[in-house]
Amino acid sequence: MFRRTLMAVLGAALVLVGPGLGRPAATPHRIVSLSPTATEDLFAIGAGKQVIAVDNQSDYPKRAPRTSLSGFTPNAEAVIGYHPDLVVIEYDPNHLVDALAKAKIKVVVQPSAHSLADAYSQIGTLGKLTGHTTEAATLVAHMKKRIADLVKAAPRPATQLSVYDEISPDFYSASSRSFIGQVLGLFGLRNIADPADDGSGFPKLSEEYIVGSNPDLIVLEDIRCCGQTIAGVSSRPGWNRITAVKRRAIVLIDDSLASRWGPRVVDFVKALSLALGAVEK
Repeated sequence: MFRRTLMAVLGAALVLVGPGLGRPAATPHRIVSLSPTATEDLFAIGAGKQVIAVDNQSDYPKRAPRTSLSGFTPNAEAVIGYHPDLVVIEYDPNHLVDALAKAKIKVVVQPSAHSLADAYSQIGTLGKLTGHTTEAATLVAHMKKRIADLVKAAPRPATQLSVYDEISPDFYSASSRSFIGQVLGLFGLRNIADPADDGSGFPKLSEEYIVGSNPDLIVLEDIRCCGQTIAGVSSRPGWNRITAVKRRAIVLIDDSLASRWGPRVVDFVKALSLALGAVEK
């Protein structure tokens, strides 16, 4: 599963490569984003007008200048052809960083976040680089408050609830080591994937293990890629015995929303908060 592999490629460290680093640089006006999360961050902090091209997976916001550029297998010459003064990438395939550095183009590597703190830090960094420090700080403050309010408003049952987070229909799941798992943990949920985690944060579970774990809540993140539905999950052999299925406590999360750690993580938290309210009714 490529998304799982990609999210585990790097830690949350920021890497800057290119001319002028270590001293004040001009504000970039020709930004290329090959990271869907960075694209969302840039537009959310008001730097959208500085973005001239984004990769073919950056589908939000709709007004982003989407191209055929690939963030998975990028072509350095194609990127350089846009004459960018800043390129933001999620990881470094095909030695893209070296190629852009040789072309004297500044590169920012912002890999998959492992926590909300990582996500906030990346937004702040983009704010500083693009001349939108205040807007970035305001966005982070809003996200923190909204998330805190949603978590506070969610019911806290006397007995801890368990959760199964499905990334793909072959039962890859997100444990508490992943960013997704960290968000689930805000609500005090017991993640059934944790005992099976192989260290990647995205273990592959067996159907028998999931049914036997009897989760109280199921989160589906494979609805767009793989057409998963509440009815489909409910009809899986033996799944009718699962508490979450009996209560229809199944949350549908758009794949793109679940795989990113930008401003829309607030929407993810909101969906979980509402689902937990339904579980209690």
